[in-house]
Amino acid sequence: MVSKFTKKTPPKSIKDCRNNRGRHRRRSPVKKAAIRASSAVLTTINKSLYTCHRRLIKIFSKLARIGSPNRNKGYKILTKTKESENKYRPDFEIPSSIRRTLVFDNNNGLPPMMSPERRTVFLDLDETLVHSMPDPPPERFDFVVRPVIDGEILNYYVLKRPGVDEFLEALGAKYELVVFTAGLKEYASLVLDRLDRKRVIAHRLYRDSCKEVDGRFVKDLSELGRDLKRVVIVDDNPNSYMLQPCNAVPVRPFVDDLEDRELTNLVSFFKGSDHFDDMRDAVKHYFARGDIDQLLVTSEL
Repeated sequence: MVSKFTKKTPPKSIKDCRNNRGRHRRRSPVKKAAIRASSAVLTTINKSLYTCHRRLIKIFSKLARIGSPNRNKGYKILTKTKESENKYRPDFEIPSSIRRTLVFDNNNGLPPMMSPERRTVFLDLDETLVHSMPDPPPERFDFVVRPVIDGEILNYYVLKRPGVDEFLEALGAKYELVVFTAGLKEYASLVLDRLDRKRVIAHRLYRDSCKEVDGRFVKDLSELGRDLKRVVIVDDNPNSYMLQPCNAVPVRPFVDDLEDRELTNLVSFFKGSDHFDDMRDAVKHYFARGDIDQLLVTSEL
């Protein structure tokens, strides 16, 4: 029996196949042209950078020579004479009262009064001048403010107390009005921008100006740079004026009573308080009598 043997050639390895493929690859003319163009661009950029570098060195060397003093002479030290001292001195002396106004160093937020004859009225905001509610919207409101608190936009629907516009206008012409609220500035500033259209409120103080006593926000009037004889505070919260109760004019909290007349009555009180040198005496007289008309009669005598 004759057997036939066939010679088997070993299969080509993957490496040999890859080498053979690489031998047959040739670069296309388009790729060659792109490579030549890119190399030419790089060469041009290198030449431009080198030229700019050389020019900058020349410019800065010239500037260094211009700004340097003369080696022999150096800088000249000027002597101080009486003539040079008086050359730019003004011919008039600034009054001490104006100097105190220009140099203001008060950490509590109230600058000195421009008119010392005026008295100061501190006004609370929420439940005294307005009442505000968050979402959902109430049935009655005058305007909406949208403060950003802790990165979140909130809606507050504000209802003005009856007579608040007339109250602010009447007192603003006669007193220094300062709104002192325990509310956050992000919220209260937006409310005051809408409420004080005629800009009669002189200053604004927020929660950061309050003191915290036993977890309650207290408004200390003694640290605001005003004589306590010439100030009062109108507030619905007794905790706010617990440090100066004799300077307080309490009012009932306002929520949504459209028949409320608290602010209208207070206008009459402030008209009658002109008779008293000390505002605390006016407050004492007002609450002792319990009659605003009697206070008005006394002021006309």
